[in-house]
Amino acid sequence: MVMGLPTLSPAKKATWLCFFFQDPQTREASFFPWFLVFASEIILSFIWILNQAFRWHPISRTVFPERLPQDDSLPPLDVFICTADPTKEPTSDVMNTLLSAMALDYPPEKLHLYVSDDGGSPVTLNAMKVAWKFASWWLPFCTRYKIVCRCPKSYFSISESDDVDFDGSFEFLADKKMIKEKYEAFEEGIKRVKEDQNNSGDTTVRRSQNHPPIIEVIQENSSSEIEQVKLPFLVYVSREKKPSHPHHFKAGALNSLYRVSAVMSNAPYILVLDCDMFCNSPASARQALCFHLNPKISPSLAFVQFPQKFHNLSKNDIYDSQHRSAYKVLWQGMDGLMGPVLSGTGFYIKRESLYGNYKIKDTDLELQQYVGTSNEFIKSLNQNCTTDSVTVGRTLPLNETLLLASCNYEIGTQWGKEVGFLYGTVCEDVHTGFILNCNGWNSVLCDPPQAQFLGNGTTNLNDSLVQGTRWCCGLLDIGLSRFCPLICGPLRMSILQCFCYAQLTYFPLYCLPLWCLAIVPQLCLLSGIPLYPKVSDQFFFIFLFIPLSALTKHLVEVLSTGGTFRKWIIEQRIWMIVSITSHLYGCLDALLKKFGLKDASFLPTNKVENEEQTRLYQMDKYDFRTSNMFLVPMVALLSINISCFIGGIYRVVSVGNWDQMSIQLLLTSYIIVFNYPIIEGLLIRKDVGRIYPSLPLVLTSNILATTIVSTLYSLLNKV
Repeated sequence: MVMGLPTLSPAKKATWLCFFFQDPQTREASFFPWFLVFASEIILSFIWILNQAFRWHPISRTVFPERLPQDDSLPPLDVFICTADPTKEPTSDVMNTLLSAMALDYPPEKLHLYVSDDGGSPVTLNAMKVAWKFASWWLPFCTRYKIVCRCPKSYFSISESDDVDFDGSFEFLADKKMIKEKYEAFEEGIKRVKEDQNNSGDTTVRRSQNHPPIIEVIQENSSSEIEQVKLPFLVYVSREKKPSHPHHFKAGALNSLYRVSAVMSNAPYILVLDCDMFCNSPASARQALCFHLNPKISPSLAFVQFPQKFHNLSKNDIYDSQHRSAYKVLWQGMDGLMGPVLSGTGFYIKRESLYGNYKIKDTDLELQQYVGTSNEFIKSLNQNCTTDSVTVGRTLPLNETLLLASCNYEIGTQWGKEVGFLYGTVCEDVHTGFILNCNGWNSVLCDPPQAQFLGNGTTNLNDSLVQGTRWCCGLLDIGLSRFCPLICGPLRMSILQCFCYAQLTYFPLYCLPLWCLAIVPQLCLLSGIPLYPKVSDQFFFIFLFIPLSALTKHLVEVLSTGGTFRKWIIEQRIWMIVSITSHLYGCLDALLKKFGLKDASFLPTNKVENEEQTRLYQMDKYDFRTSNMFLVPMVALLSINISCFIGGIYRVVSVGNWDQMSIQLLLTSYIIVFNYPIIEGLLIRKDVGRIYPSLPLVLTSNILATTIVSTLYSLLNKV
C-alpha cells in the first residue's frame, strides 16, 4: 500500500470568492451557475484550510548511528515482506527484496524475516529456497567488501557500483565475478521453478482465494557447496483463505504475520516492506533505532517512517509517481506535530504499539476474547525476544502456528478493530496510524540523504489511475466512517494533527469543484453570462491575486524541493487528470460501499516491466492505453472546453464584452493548454500509446459531453 498520495498542490486550494466581487444585478441574473461555482469554492476553501496544518511546523531530522550500543545490546528485529500475486509481482523482484533485507547491517542472529504469500503460490515458496542458497554467498560478499547497494539485481545492473575502494583488488574482482555467476544461476533457478509450476498445471489464480494455511521455516543447507555462514531466520507464511471469509487485504496478511512472528521470534520492532521495495542501503535499521532507543521519545514512539522513493522514474516523472508534495512537504509538516502518517511500507514499528488495550484485561477469558485463544500468543504479550525464545519458536507444534494463520482465529476477537493493523478500508496504513495517534502514540519521519528503500513507481497512466482510485476510495472510507478525524480526533490529539488527517481523507472531494469549474464557467462564457469581476472593476486585482498567489506558491514549493518549472506544469496537469477520474471513481466506490451496494476490492498494481511502456515513459509521452472509463471524462471535458473556447471567442469578438469575459476565457485556456498531451494523444500521435478514436470512446465521450452541455445549457437559459 500506501501508501503514496497524489500531489496536493497549493494551486488546488485557490478560492475565487467570485460572489462577493459580482455586480448585484449580474448576480441575481445568474444565480444557478453562481451557486454551483460558489459551492465549489466552499469545498476548495475547506480543503485549503485543512491543508494549512501541514505548513504550521515542518521539521527535518538527523541521526547518528555511531552512538548506538554495541551489536550485543541491540534489540532483535522482525521483517515482514508482503506479496499477493506472482503474475503481477515478479517472483525475481520479490526475492531480490528479500535478499536485500537479509543483508541489512544488523546482527544476523537478531534478524528474522517473514514473507507473506497471500497468493499461496508454490513458486514463491520454492523461490525462497533458491534465494536462501544464494544468500549464503551474497551476504558474506556484501559484508566483506562493505557493499552499500545490497539488492543483487540493482547492484549488478548499475554501471558504476559502490565498490570503488576495491576496484584495483584482484581478490575483489575475482569474488565479484564469482558472485555474479552465482546470481545468474539464482535467476535461472527461479525461472526453472516457475516453468516447473506452469508445467504442473497449477492455477495460481484459483488457489489464491482458497487454500489452507502454510508455514515453513527455510532450513539451513549443510551442503559443502554452500559457504557456512550465519544467516537470518527465514519463514514462509501463507495464511488460510476461503471464498466465504473476509480476508481484509494487506491488513489481514500483516496481522497473520504479526501473530505467527510473535510465537516464533517476538522481536520488539518490526520492519514492513512491500515486495518491490528493496533495501537500497543496509543502514536503515540502525537509523530507525536511533529514534526507538532514544529514551526521550521512545516511550511514546510507535513507528519510524522512511519516505517511499523509486528507482525507475524518469527525470520529469510525468505521472508524478514520486509524490513530491507528500514526502517533501506534507510528511515533514506532520513530523512537527505528532508525526507522519503510516505509509504502507518502509517503516519500523514497535510491536507493543499494536497490542491495543490488552493490559486492562483482568482475566484470561477477557484476554482470549480480545486477542484470541492461542496461549502461546498470549504468553508473548509480556515476553521479550531472546535467543532461546527464537529456538523455541522454531520447534513450536505446527498446529499452533497454523491456528494463528487460520481464517477462524480472529472471529469474536478485536483483531482489526483494536489490535494489530486495522480493517474497514484498503488504506489500512492511514487508518492504523490515525488510531495510534489517537491512543497517544507518536511517529517520526527519517529522510536521510541516501534513499534507504527504493521501489517501482507507476510508469503508465492506467496503473497510476487504478492506484489513485483505490487510495481515494480507502481514504474517503475513513472520512465517512465513525473514525472521521474531525469527529474522532479533536479530543484525543492536537487540532492541527486532526486537520492533517482530515485533509488526507477528504482530498478526493476535489473531483466535485474540478468538474464544476471545468464545465460551468465555460458554458456561461458560451451563453454570455459573466461569473467573475470585470477587468475594469476596482476589485479585479484583489480577485486575481488569489489564484495567482496560489499558483506562485506551488511553483516556489516545487523549485525549493528540487523540482523544475516543467515539473510544476506536470503536477498541475496530473492533478487535473486524477481529480476528474480517480477522485471521482474513488468517491463513488466509497459511497456505494457505505450504503452496502458494493464490496471493497483490492487490485495489486502491476509490477511487471513492459518495454514499450517504459520507452514511452522515458520519452515523456503519456501512455493512454487505459480503460475508456478513464479516457471518456478526459476527452469529454476537453471537448467541452475547446468548443466553449472557440464559441466564446466568437461571441466576445462579436459582442465586444472582453471586459466581462476575460477570466472565463483565461480559465478555459488554462485547462486546454495544461492538458495539451490529451489533444496530442488524440489527434497528432501515431504511436501505440496514443488515444485510439474507437467507436465506444467517441460515442461515449460525445454522449457525455452532449448530455452535460444540453442539461446545463437549458438550466442556464431558464434562470
